[in-house]
Parts: sequence; structure tokens; C-alpha cells
Amino acid sequence: MPQIIFLPHSELCPDGAVLDVEEGTTVLDAALKNGIDIEHACEKSCACTTCHVIVREGFDSLDESDELEDDMLDKAWGLEPESRLGCQAVMKDENLVVEIPKYTVNQVSEAH
Repeated sequence: MPQIIFLPHSELCPDGAVLDVEEGTTVLDAALKNGIDIEHACEKSCACTTCHVIVREGFDSLDESDELEDDMLDKAWGLEPESRLGCQAVMKDENLVVEIPKYTVNQVSEAH
């Protein structure tokens, strides 16, 4: 079973996390299921950038982003070449190392 290794984030997972994840699960769903409360203001519909993550390892194992995701990512804070929306990045059979950016463009953080 592939793993997602979340690098430490001062608020969401201070110690980092290693999650066993089934193929076909999005990075966002895996995080939420394991108590890592990544923002997702649009409820996973690829209509915002609050679930922006940076895939530090394993990026090439993911399907390519589509035009809609790329358009959304253009608005993300701290965009990098390995940026993806957590709601669109679907696990394959390779491990991922993921960084959650310190900031989002969301003005107000809402608990879901």
C-alpha cells in the first residue's frame, strides 16, 4: 500500500505524518481522514486553491493536472512546479512526500 508522507506543518501536523493510503484516494481525502485538516473551501470541486499542496517526491507518479486545475493553481499562494490541488491529486502505486504551504489565499479559515 502506498504512503503519503506529510512534512511537518506548524499548525496542521507539527510532527509530520506517514499515512498508508489506498490507490485512488486523493491527497486531500487521505489527509482529512487522518485528522490533517487541510482547507477545502469549495468542498473538493476544483473551484478554489485552499487545498494547494506541494508534492516534493513522487510528483511524476500522479496523473497530469488538467486545464481547470492549472487555472486554479495560477491563483495559489507560493505556487511551485510541483504544486497540485489536494482534491485533484489521486494516489497511484508510488509513495508521495507532501508539503502543506504555510499560507492559503483564503481570507478566513473555516472548520469543516
